Amino acid sequence: MLHKNLIGGEWVEGVGVTRNINPSNTDDVVGEYAQADAAQVEAAIAEARAAFASWSATPVEARADMLDAIGNEILARKEELGRLLSREEGKPLADGIGEVVRAGRIFKFFAAECLRLAGETIPSTRPGIQVEITREPVGVVGLITPWNFPAAIPAWKMAPALAYGNTVVLKPAELCPGSAWAIVEICARNLPKGVVNLVMGKGSVVGEALASSPHLDALSFTGSVEVGRHLAEVCAKTMKKCQLEMGGKNPLVVLDDADLEVAVNCAIQGAFYQTGQRCTASSRLVVTEAIHDRFVSAMIEAMVKLVVDDALKPGTQIGPVVDQRQLDQDLMYIEIGKQEGARLACGGELLTRATPGFYLQPALFTDTTPEMRINREEIFGPVASVIRVKDYEEALAVANDTPYGLSSGICTRSLKYAQHFKRHAQAGLVMVNLPTAGVDYHVPFGGRKASSYGPREQGRYALEFYTTVKTAYVLPV
Repeated sequence: MLHKNLIGGEWVEGVGVTRNINPSNTDDVVGEYAQADAAQVEAAIAEARAAFASWSATPVEARADMLDAIGNEILARKEELGRLLSREEGKPLADGIGEVVRAGRIFKFFAAECLRLAGETIPSTRPGIQVEITREPVGVVGLITPWNFPAAIPAWKMAPALAYGNTVVLKPAELCPGSAWAIVEICARNLPKGVVNLVMGKGSVVGEALASSPHLDALSFTGSVEVGRHLAEVCAKTMKKCQLEMGGKNPLVVLDDADLEVAVNCAIQGAFYQTGQRCTASSRLVVTEAIHDRFVSAMIEAMVKLVVDDALKPGTQIGPVVDQRQLDQDLMYIEIGKQEGARLACGGELLTRATPGFYLQPALFTDTTPEMRINREEIFGPVASVIRVKDYEEALAVANDTPYGLSSGICTRSLKYAQHFKRHAQAGLVMVNLPTAGVDYHVPFGGRKASSYGPREQGRYALEFYTTVKTAYVLPV
């Protein structure tokens, strides 16, 4: 079956086809998905523009009911959609189902937010004049989403955009389009034509056309820093509002007084679960001297017990890397770490399983320094480095010594250090005795420095991007 693009409520063929391959079993083709071109992108934007006037004027309760229905169907189909997600992306089935549940909950959360959109009445400095401040939808919004969360991220961009009265054109990752296609198909049956449009294909074609279109009002992107910076430059040429969520090189600080079991659990989950393919993954483990050796020994003991296998196989804790290109990148950085003089203390080898796939044993480096490339550049795989430091002050300095600023964590029993770290960690997300990866859907998400640009995503803070403020002055006569 060819999964087509959705333009103006009609499913249309593209100019090419992408084969969606199961990374746990490369003999398994998940499906074939149409590729759009620039002309189809412009057609989708035009259909979204045509639908905008009616949708933005739709009563909030009606919008709420439609979004709630979408959320309910996603939740009702969580097993089916979770299996699809795990087949195409490679995360274990429990994680795939969990992500689908999250997507459904996001739609239901923003269904409720439809009813909470409020304004302000402010006294004027001039007598007799009324001042009203209201929020209105931005217009037609382009959404570019990544392959590592192929259901949750499309949901957390689409749902608020729709809740606040915008129409959307979604471009999911070419590598994993299936989950986004399934969610859009649900949306198409519950929303008026043209409100949601889907254009799949290459980022260099479809993403570029979205960013450069003078007819698009705003663009929300999640992906690499390199691509994000380029898209920001392109958006600037048409004065387009843009929101960028990009990479991370996230530290987990482990202090001498940490609970060792808690610290190891945080590091294992944060660094290696979901194959380390999370922008919030703990890729730098910053450990103070007195606990360093015990921590490393406990990490290795836990790592050798990890079950790396087919995402759909019961008992699998870590699935395959998403594709050959990403696997090659992981292996390249493992070699770079060795060449830089780091010690590969555990893992890093290719694995053979019952089905052909991109299986890699999670890798842990020790004897590393902050200047090494493996501690500066985002690897986006199951590879973590331990950096030994003297004390808390050095740990904080090392944690902040990065061009990124997405997530930062600390394991400690000290309220003093926990409180200080929360205040002084240069990151948008701070975790205390928790993995750096793993966030709630109803609170803001985003980082600092090269990790993020523009307003936060998720929760009620999403309205900062998906709405624009209007101030009205009225003199009653």
